[in-house]
Amino acid sequence: MIAAPGMSDPRFARTLIFMCAHDVRHAIGLVINQPMHALEFSALLRQLNLKASIDPIPDYPVLSGGPVEPERGFALHSLDYNKKGETLKICDRFGMSASTEIVQAMASANPPDKCLLALGLSSWGAGQIEQEIEANAWLVCDADNELVFGRSFDKKWEQAMAKIGVDPDRFSDTAGHA
Repeated sequence: MIAAPGMSDPRFARTLIFMCAHDVRHAIGLVINQPMHALEFSALLRQLNLKASIDPIPDYPVLSGGPVEPERGFALHSLDYNKKGETLKICDRFGMSASTEIVQAMASANPPDKCLLALGLSSWGAGQIEQEIEANAWLVCDADNELVFGRSFDKKWEQAMAKIGVDPDRFSDTAGHA
């Protein structure tokens, strides 16, 4: 999901959210374009008392995944890492895990092919995200590896807008109904 240019919630202005789960009771996603520049992956490993099994330690960015549960870590990754009871299979290409095992795997010689780590998540109650989409607060676009795992965080929002053919300067956030 792409925050519309007129997003009124400053926590989500110019964000790109990967939706991980959606049903009639709730929706859950991870912001994938807001790196936490003050926290490095190696520091996070130390905080979790985990040791990397490779040197140098990979420089995975740590993202701010959203305002809910900011103390919890969530990894969005390719399904070459798929642990029963741990990995939530989102679709045939993406999975989400929230354990120290995925963090340890990221710091090993056999990490997931594609992976990002976020602290916190974004969530909505029953019907809330549908109402926000109807009000033009969010636009929808298909996920691809570059949008999800690319490291050009400051450009992802514009790339997603271009992918769906929307010029942010010409976007109207006034919803219409025919």
